[in-house]
Amino acid sequence: MNGQLNTRLSDLFGLAGWSKGELARLVNRQAAAMGHPQLATDTSRVRRWIDMGEIPRDPVPRVLAVLFTERLGRVVTIEDLGLVRHGRVGKQRADGSAEHPDGVPWAPERTAAVLTEFTGMDLMLNRRGLVGAGAALAAGSALTSAMHDWLHTDPTLKADAPRLDDPLQVDPAGFDRYEAAPIGSQEIEALERSVEVFRAWDASRGGGLQRKAVVGQLNEVGGMLAYRHPDHLQRRLWGVAANLAVLAGWMSHDVGLEPTAQKYFVIAAHAAREGGDRPRAGEALSRAARQMVHLGKPEDALDLMKLAKSGSGEQTLPRTQAMLYTIEAWAQASMGKGQAMRRTLGQAEDLFVSDKGDVPPPSWMQMFDEADLHGMQALAYRTLAEHEPSAARLAQRHAKEAIALRLKGRDRSTIFDYISLASACFIADDPEQAARYARLALVSMGSNSSLRTWDRLREMYRLTAQYAGYPKIEDLRAEIKQALPKAAARPGGGKWVQA
Repeated sequence: MNGQLNTRLSDLFGLAGWSKGELARLVNRQAAAMGHPQLATDTSRVRRWIDMGEIPRDPVPRVLAVLFTERLGRVVTIEDLGLVRHGRVGKQRADGSAEHPDGVPWAPERTAAVLTEFTGMDLMLNRRGLVGAGAALAAGSALTSAMHDWLHTDPTLKADAPRLDDPLQVDPAGFDRYEAAPIGSQEIEALERSVEVFRAWDASRGGGLQRKAVVGQLNEVGGMLAYRHPDHLQRRLWGVAANLAVLAGWMSHDVGLEPTAQKYFVIAAHAAREGGDRPRAGEALSRAARQMVHLGKPEDALDLMKLAKSGSGEQTLPRTQAMLYTIEAWAQASMGKGQAMRRTLGQAEDLFVSDKGDVPPPSWMQMFDEADLHGMQALAYRTLAEHEPSAARLAQRHAKEAIALRLKGRDRSTIFDYISLASACFIADDPEQAARYARLALVSMGSNSSLRTWDRLREMYRLTAQYAGYPKIEDLRAEIKQALPKAAARPGGGKWVQA
């Protein structure tokens, strides 16, 4: 007990709408259901947890996480509740900002436990049909501040990986139990192949249909990490965890679960660093930056990109650096900074062509090829065209290059290319060509589960308004309006992207 208000628990308690007596009764009931019938909590204990910062003994933190997850319809971990015994209980600085938003960075030995807990709660929401999008995104500046020193220190693979008798180790009672056991290189190879299958499916069909499978696989890997393997196997296993966490985050972002996606990106960065792969950690954070631009928060994206680039380390390959620069350029374009955007895209092009290919790219960079480079350039110029209409011509050129180079199976990226091209044509006062490309996008979207494609189409639809009197455009507007899913407020408080 530290005698200070646990602000995290207090805030979530206020959102849940319980009285302290109700919460005490629910804790006792849930604990009994989880195999702890001897637990007896009362109102005074709940008051001490919230108002005095007392951290209850296990299993109470896990019980509370389950209760708040069910009540709020989104994943709530014991970190989120401020109930981890490593010195952080959600204090706030004098300026009112959170000292460690969203419980990051957590202690290294907590990574496997956080991963297992979060994925277990996410799967529980899936099973019970809850939405899981009611939290707020942490600002890019806040995440950067919390993670800067952690990411820049030398990554170490802990010799004392999470122990089964560790009081901080998550006991997955209340969801699926995984018995930690040793695995060998063949099992890890199979896991690495499964990542490639999931990644290809996501690129083709969007994140909605396989998200639960990826989260389930990640949950299994979290259980495997609870057993201490030889260093070379443990590093590979951390790599699998990082890749799956990025995929889980990207798929969550793809279907609009924005705070959940952000948490997975942070987990991925932690997992990559645990495995000694700083470039992978930087790429994971760059995904969070792309998410911020999509939600209309380019300033936060630039904060995250500074950390992603500086924290990636000297071993980052030129092509990976090029990818990072294209995301930074998109954020600059969203802010109307045309000169900075052009300079950044020039750096990206130089880095891309300087990559001699003598060092094979990591598996997670296989998707960033020349088509992707042109696709990101098209998106940046199309976004800038909202501020500088002359940029629309360059957006069209790069979008056409991207479409011509796209490999089979990259269906979602091709949809984005068509929408960028159609939007650029509208801005360049070429409605007939715009309508043609818009229909090519629209015909492919029915078989794709990506909500982001609809986000971009909504913004393209906005551009059609000035041509409402044209018969062909009127027909297009009617087709889009009929096909669009019902608009909803963006989770996390962001606005729809200017696609």
